[in-house]
Amino acid sequence: MNHDRDSDILADSLNAAQREAVEAPPGPLLILAGAGSGKTRVLTRRIAWLVRRCDESPLAILAVTFTNKASREMRGRIERLLGFSVSGMWMGTFHGLSHRLLRRHSEEAGLREGFEIVDSDDQLRLIRRILRDMNLDEKQWPPRQAQWFINGHKEEGRRPADLQRADRPLEEQLRRIYREYENACRRLNVVDFAELMLRSHELLSQNETLREHYREQFRHVLVDEFQDTNAIQYSWLKLFAAGHKNLFAVGDDDQSIYGWRGARVENILRFQQDFPATRVIRLEQNYRSTAVILKAANAVIANNRKRLGKNLWTEGEAGVPIRVYAAFNDNDEARFVLGRIQKWVGQGNPRSACAVLYRSNAQSRAFEEALVDAGMPYRVYGGLRFFERAEIKDALAYLRLVSSRDSDSAFERVVNMPPRGIGGRTMEEVRAAAKAQNCSLWSAAADLAQGRQLTPRAAHALHRFHELIETINRDTAGLPLEEVVEATIQMSGLAAHHKNDQSERAEARLENLAELPSAARNFTHDGDAEAEPLVEFLNHATLEAGETQAGEWEDCVQLMSLHSAKGLEFPLVFLTGMEDGLFPHQRNTEDPMLLEEERRLCYVGMTRAMRMLYMTHAEVRRLHGREHCTMPSRFLAEVPEEFTEHVRAAGRTSPPPPPSPAKWTAGHNWHSAAMRPGARVVHKKFGEGTVLQMEGEAKVRVNFKGNIRWLMVALAKLEVVK
Repeated sequence: MNHDRDSDILADSLNAAQREAVEAPPGPLLILAGAGSGKTRVLTRRIAWLVRRCDESPLAILAVTFTNKASREMRGRIERLLGFSVSGMWMGTFHGLSHRLLRRHSEEAGLREGFEIVDSDDQLRLIRRILRDMNLDEKQWPPRQAQWFINGHKEEGRRPADLQRADRPLEEQLRRIYREYENACRRLNVVDFAELMLRSHELLSQNETLREHYREQFRHVLVDEFQDTNAIQYSWLKLFAAGHKNLFAVGDDDQSIYGWRGARVENILRFQQDFPATRVIRLEQNYRSTAVILKAANAVIANNRKRLGKNLWTEGEAGVPIRVYAAFNDNDEARFVLGRIQKWVGQGNPRSACAVLYRSNAQSRAFEEALVDAGMPYRVYGGLRFFERAEIKDALAYLRLVSSRDSDSAFERVVNMPPRGIGGRTMEEVRAAAKAQNCSLWSAAADLAQGRQLTPRAAHALHRFHELIETINRDTAGLPLEEVVEATIQMSGLAAHHKNDQSERAEARLENLAELPSAARNFTHDGDAEAEPLVEFLNHATLEAGETQAGEWEDCVQLMSLHSAKGLEFPLVFLTGMEDGLFPHQRNTEDPMLLEEERRLCYVGMTRAMRMLYMTHAEVRRLHGREHCTMPSRFLAEVPEEFTEHVRAAGRTSPPPPPSPAKWTAGHNWHSAAMRPGARVVHKKFGEGTVLQMEGEAKVRVNFKGNIRWLMVALAKLEVVK
């Protein structure tokens, strides 16, 4: 074998840092791969290098990715480099590799042969069945809350027996549900996704013979997106690599944005402690973005304290400044973005080169409406259009039933949403009665609620639902459309249902529901003059949902959340909703660790842009049915002014942008531009503090080293300091 020729092929087109990573000798390696720095190239070349240059068998390599797509792409690249198939190689996701391990050793793992995997929906159905068997009311014990509790503990490596009896009734009951769930899974011979990891980890940690066998087989362990590993995934990796310590971890602590679903940025931060001989290699040359975008992103992320540190740079063009737009409101923001996209497309650029990014999925609504009105094809990447989302469909079904009791589809959708004890057997009776009487489900249910055909409990539940719809109809009569929508969401129990749900999706659902009244407020009633506004709005929503969004292969504008954007790149990016309370999200502003994750999310968003980046914010935004005066995001203030250009809409005059914190000087008295969340202030009595929140220009909430107080601005005589 001509090693010199092989090494030239494998190292071809690599920069110095990439080559150093690919050709590094065995041992623990931490590759800090910045955004757009070619980490996939390094991973694939490293594996090919081990096979070609170090004469390792592909079967001696364990390669872990986070998605099946990434695994397929890497395998294809490796086979092209090597010139032969590596189909037997252990390469895949954590869950896929764990499944492969458990299939091989099902008996040792305590599973019966032929065990099945249940997805998230099947897991939820099983939990519901367990709650019924335990005679627990789903209103008091939401199934998704139990699901979140179970999966969360599994991802931390904890079984029910590992949880101490809790003094709080809530936690103790959830522990019992977890125990019954495990018993049910054992009887049914099924495992959920979290169980795959936990069970395979237990198999290796408790079976020394198997552990040593696989340590000997896999002499090299490589993992991608290391910053996204949770507790048990990192522990799982260490079980394989603890002996030879040949762990090649590729990640970026500055792109760790999934803490809300269990990812631990601490794993990458403590890697050198767990593997003392670690060699750290930084991939800092960026092949994606202009120098201006990279320098601005570097300046923002530099405000995070807990990071290993790196500085992205490029040999490419300097590029144009980042454009910052202060919109009047969210609709003005959407119109501005649409106008710039139209200009871009008019210059001959493809629509698919444009991405509109937002912190909350609920923000998509205004952009969707603007794009639809303009006839601009778009696609919501990794998600549903606003009117297609389940919680929105639920709210619309309530509104439709209020508008027309004969809507069978609406009745079917919400008669037991939120759960109110109207199960499948009761609905079979309702459908049979409707068919026999040739009437609507509503009428049939009303008759059954008064008779003796159903059990008293079922009849009472139907009667309560009947009263609920009638009450909503009565109490919202004569109200403006927006208030009808808001009242229905609240009175139906949908808002409370999702508020009680502690799953990771609950907050997004609440935000979407809160956006629906705004959609109603902005709806233009231009149909039949005699038609009810609610009927027209419902028809509008149906038509919007019926419009098939553009497919992946079509040239269309891309809409997506910032979390969905990770790993993607676009020549033109709009980073929208840059307001404190929205981005960073209000719930994450007071916890330093959560605030740092929000800043990493901003960094990810900025580094998606290749050529042009717009950052927009609204001076007034409608949230939860009310208009709020907002302050520009603190992340905007962290972008050096030398890299920005403030743009104005045609025909608009507006005040100059607020100064950046670097230009605030000691002794400045209160003024609305400087007093914003994150600003440092001094009070004569309480000393130095940090602004947390404001209510207009009248009240301010300040954290004086743990002493948090609301103060009247006119009386507090606060001073803004550097």
